[in-house]
Amino acid sequence: MTDYATLLKESGLKATFQRMNILEVIEKSGHMSVEEIYKEVARVHPSLSLATIYKNIILMMSKGVLVEVPIAGKKSKYELAKVDHMHLICTECGEVEDRSCLESTDKILHDLSEQEHFKLSKRQINLYGVCEKCQVQEAS
Repeated sequence: MTDYATLLKESGLKATFQRMNILEVIEKSGHMSVEEIYKEVARVHPSLSLATIYKNIILMMSKGVLVEVPIAGKKSKYELAKVDHMHLICTECGEVEDRSCLESTDKILHDLSEQEHFKLSKRQINLYGVCEKCQVQEAS
């Protein structure tokens, strides 16, 4: 389990109960929309508003604690910042799975960056398709 207080302090943020609870909820699920985060946080802290959740998510994104995962045609999801990786995003159910970048992917990105004289500082690769569970349901 992540030490949320240390993570926030190292990012220059106060370790408030709201922020720590938001991080805990996101880490448990991996990827969540703001509404999903709010629903879970409100169970423990019913007095928190949706606006407070939004404000804290935006602030934690600006400090590099959280990362937005844009979902084509749907609401973005958020995750704790971690090493660069790919997302497999199901266009049917909206599930997001993390996958490590492959050596071949790294080479392609490095070669492209070099060819374009582009200094790559961060990457986010989102692959869209239908997950195995939804494929099985479609076949039934």
